Amino acid sequence: MQGVIKAYDPVSALGVVMCDTDLADYDLAADALVGSIFRMVRQGQRVVFDLDQAGRATHLRLGSEIDMGTPGSH
Repeated sequence: MQGVIKAYDPVSALGVVMCDTDLADYDLAADALVGSIFRMVRQGQRVVFDLDQAGRATHLRLGSEIDMGTPGSH
C-alpha cells in the first residue's frame, strides 16, 4: 500500500499514515521502522507500507515513482 505520513512523534514513535487508495488512517505499528532505511519519518513523507494482523501500518519503505503511482512517472 502507498500513503503519506499524516503525523509522527519521534520521541514516542507514534504516528499515523493515510492510505492513498481509500484515504483511511492507519496507526504505525511499534515496529514500523524496524529494518527500514528510516530512523524517523516526517509529516507529508510518502511511503509504501504493509498492514500487520492488528491493522497497523508496518514495514515502512520508500517506493519508486512508479510504485507510488505518481502521475507522469511512466
